[in-house]
Amino acid sequence: MVNISEMTFLEKTKYYYHKYKIAYYFVLPTAIAMVLMHFFPIVQGLYMSFLRLNNFTLNQYLGAPFIGFGNFYDVMFNPSSPMRIGIYDAVRNTIIYSFLVTIGQTAVGMVVALMLSIEFKGRGLVRTLFMFSWIVPTYVTGILWGFMFQQTIGIINIILVDWLHLLAEKPFWLVGVNSIWAIIIPTIWRFWPFSMLMLLAGIQNVPQSLYDAAKIDGAGKWKTFWKITWPMLSPVWMILVLFGMIYNTYSFNIVIMMFGNGAGFPGKWGDLMMTNIFRNSFMRWDFGAGAATSVLLLLVMIIVVNFWYKHYKKTEEIF
Repeated sequence: MVNISEMTFLEKTKYYYHKYKIAYYFVLPTAIAMVLMHFFPIVQGLYMSFLRLNNFTLNQYLGAPFIGFGNFYDVMFNPSSPMRIGIYDAVRNTIIYSFLVTIGQTAVGMVVALMLSIEFKGRGLVRTLFMFSWIVPTYVTGILWGFMFQQTIGIINIILVDWLHLLAEKPFWLVGVNSIWAIIIPTIWRFWPFSMLMLLAGIQNVPQSLYDAAKIDGAGKWKTFWKITWPMLSPVWMILVLFGMIYNTYSFNIVIMMFGNGAGFPGKWGDLMMTNIFRNSFMRWDFGAGAATSVLLLLVMIIVVNFWYKHYKKTEEIF
């Protein structure tokens, strides 16, 4: 009998290779594709962050002047750097946006999933209709909500002011502090059906015996949710939160299409990290500073994702 614990690292590698050889062969094409599509671009972007790669040196590309951590300093600390202007507004907005959108789409998805877990006539049709906003492309969502948030003719202000009389005057949604809400709401609308679908699948896998026992013990619906449904769904909603943090931090299409159809500046309260990087890299042609900002964002996300994933693994071990 083979004692794996007494093997050296090299011996373990050979043992597992010969035991699972066919599995490694199947994984190999995917691994090669991942290296070509992700690893090489990441390495190239990291190298570009150390270069003075702008509109004057772009013809030299990777042969542009090497400036070390100069781009990182300009992005974080140099008040006279154009790349530094607005970066902390983008960081603040991205944190608020990512947090509220992730919580919002998970919460809405949970409420609708609980509703659809109850048997009623036409449930299949309702479930299909609820998937509509997830089917709409993100750039179409940005254009659509951009029109809806118009100050005078937008349907949002018409409903709030003219129909419901909730506000005295029509506010500006695409200018000023309301811009953050103008990008949060459409993103939640766009992605909550995915959360609903995942949570509904999780709810349907919760053993009915647990609910029967809770009913016998006299537990109400609210207590049953917090003591049974919510804990049993933790592997699902923790993954949804993880994916939400990643996707929303790198959100781009909705915001860039809402403000000037891809060419406008979202403003102090609408600018996110990705729109900031895009504007400074492809409109100012400062690719070195843009790459430096992307590297910083990547490092922060690696820390956040690893922290959340470790917490998720601990929760998974409990169940």
